[in-house]
Amino acid sequence: MTDAEIAGFIRANLPIAPVPGIPEIRLHSAVPSSCIGRLTQDDEAADAPYWAHRWAGGLALARHILDRPETVRGRRILDLGAGSGLVGIAAAKAGARRITAVETGRHAVAALRLNAELNGVNIAVQRADVAALPLPDADTVLVGDLFYTDELAERVTNFLDGCLGAGIDILVGDPWRRPLPLGRLREIARYDVFESGLRSVASGVFRFGVQQTSKR
Repeated sequence: MTDAEIAGFIRANLPIAPVPGIPEIRLHSAVPSSCIGRLTQDDEAADAPYWAHRWAGGLALARHILDRPETVRGRRILDLGAGSGLVGIAAAKAGARRITAVETGRHAVAALRLNAELNGVNIAVQRADVAALPLPDADTVLVGDLFYTDELAERVTNFLDGCLGAGIDILVGDPWRRPLPLGRLREIARYDVFESGLRSVASGVFRFGVQQTSKR
């Protein structure tokens, strides 16, 4: 499919609805009748359509930002692994100065742009893998639901270490998945959120920092 055809499929098959628990934001989201597999069946290189669903870490991080807009107000934001764009959209609505969203796949990029337009916010979209990203021109990096495999967690952590060394603030949203580097994180908030399928999940919001040493 061309980029225009991908966008057309999303508009036609992924209905628009407010995000449960975050009614300030509406998204195109997959439902059983979306037949989302049709979008990727002829593209062997396509990523899984994770962007079409709601995930706990991003939901918690978006809710935290909207409840505490001072977290991002006036700041330059990098939304890493942006998926549907939920977290970046929340940052824009909370008054961030500039948002850049990073994603790897064409389908996610198309959905992200449609969702930003739907919510009336401006988000610059960069298609890139975290391993190839240069140090961002940002004040804050937002990371929702990226620590879901050991290999990806290692690549994300390496990138965030570079950001940390440059004095960039880093916030992570995640429901305590096993690869989460808890020794690098300080929990600052906790939310009960509703993933796709309306399953209630507890998720934390964390600040990423240097390795914490255990107290004796």
